[in-house]
Order: sequence, then C-alpha cells, then structure tokens
Amino acid sequence: MVPERADAGSAPAEFALVGALLVLVFLALVQLALAVHVRDTLVASAAEGARVAAQADRSLDDGVRRTRELIGEALSPAYAKRVTARRVLVDGAAVVEVEVRAPLPLVGLAGPAGDLVVDAHALLEPR
Repeated sequence: MVPERADAGSAPAEFALVGALLVLVFLALVQLALAVHVRDTLVASAAEGARVAAQADRSLDDGVRRTRELIGEALSPAYAKRVTARRVLVDGAAVVEVEVRAPLPLVGLAGPAGDLVVDAHALLEPR
C-alpha cells in the first residue's frame, strides 16, 4: 500500500493562486502599454501640430486643428478636446508650443487621477 502524500490535492489550489497572479501581472502590462501608446501618440500629434503652426503661411489655429485631427484619427476625439498653441521664446528663439491635456487611459478607478499633459515645440519660420 502506498502512503498518502501530505501535499496531495494541492495542485489546483496552487494553480488558482499562481494563475490569478499571472493574470493580474498581464493586465497591468497591457494597461502600461496602452498608457505609453496614448502618450506617444499625443506627443507625435502635438509635434506635427507645432510644425504646421510654425510654418510661415499658417496660424496657431491651423496647428491646433491638425493636432486634433491626428489625435481623433489615432485615438478618439475625446482625447483631443484640450489642445492649445502659443508662441513662446526658448533660449531667445521664437517657437510654437502645442500643449495637449488628455485623460489617463485607466481601467477602473485604481491608479493616479488627473490628466496626461504633453507638449511639443517647433521653430517659428520667419514671415
């Protein structure tokens, strides 16, 4: 007769604990990847909007419009609601700054509250 082992039947319990932990880590990585994707898309859209607004024959409104268009196509128009552009001096050079404020893409109520703020600059062309 074979004696019973003390850990007999523990595999399902261990699988449930480890499986739940792995699912949690996977979801956290997916959430992080989504947040980084949104941030990178906002930065690229703001940079393109700043380049458009900095052209000699364009206005700041053209840059804001282009930024909103790109964000709306890549993500959602909800992320393009607060886009601003202005002329500023950086180290004595006139540049256009485009700033985008968008919500953090979080699942559920956990995590930091607030906005994701990105900005981009482009050297202003002389008129």
